Amino acid sequence: MTQTARAAQPSFVVLPLEVVDKPTVFSFLIEHYAHIGEAVWRQRILDGKVHWQDGSLIGLDTAYRPTARAYYYREVPVEAQVPFASPILFQDDNLILAYKPHFLPVTPSGDYVNECLVHRLRLSTGIDTIAPAHRLDRETAGVILMTTRPETRHIYHQLFIDDAIRKDYQAIAKLTPEIMLQYARGELTLPLHWTVKNRMQRSEPSFTMKIVEGEANTHSEIRLVAIHGEFGLFELSPITGKTHQLRVHMQSLGMPLLNDRFYPTLYPKGPDDFTKPLQLLAQRLRFVDPITGNKHDVQCEHLCLKNH
Repeated sequence: MTQTARAAQPSFVVLPLEVVDKPTVFSFLIEHYAHIGEAVWRQRILDGKVHWQDGSLIGLDTAYRPTARAYYYREVPVEAQVPFASPILFQDDNLILAYKPHFLPVTPSGDYVNECLVHRLRLSTGIDTIAPAHRLDRETAGVILMTTRPETRHIYHQLFIDDAIRKDYQAIAKLTPEIMLQYARGELTLPLHWTVKNRMQRSEPSFTMKIVEGEANTHSEIRLVAIHGEFGLFELSPITGKTHQLRVHMQSLGMPLLNDRFYPTLYPKGPDDFTKPLQLLAQRLRFVDPITGNKHDVQCEHLCLKNH
């Protein structure tokens, strides 16, 4: 029998009001999550792994209840352990500022159900209501803001909606031949600065992004601040927050990030190489706490250009 890892925290689906052709919850689940397979859902239900919000079990013949929440536990083949620490950098009654290492997802996704930052923090703090206030790609490392209380979570989300929080990134990329030539001739004065604005939309496959014609919906400020050999250290400030924005913007400058498995070429899915993390780091978060009024300026270790 194949070993699986089961999520410690349940996921849920709200049963849509407009669905009228499904007499049972089971019939809805096998169609709504067809990629999982009828046999898997049948076994989950028989094993008592599907239930209502109050904990009462859902059986194979349990009637469909529009707008009710059906809870279930994601299962994946035994998940790889990410061999990097995720220390807490600051904590108070409302929030946690933590370091998310490369390769570790923030929340359960894909092949990961328990090996994620949220689960690690819930275990280490005993707080079951920890949730992220924003996103960081699994491949990206750095400082992330987590909320601890559901009743104040929306207040911290609003910081990002109102652009009231400053995010500073670092990245390492191979320099263009033009920049290398200018540098070799002594014609280059650092820092070099780029303002990148363009329109991005979903590409194919759908988890990637591409630049298209049209009114700009992304904006990044990028500076080259140091050079070592053929590589440069960049400081990046995303003014907008589209998926993969910094990665795509660096590619558009002809300098895709070191160890990027998506851009400019999408590599086949395979085991993570923990010796080659994506060289993108959410190095600093700055904001005024909307509840306490405290000024937060939290940083993690810098990327090291001389290692490349």
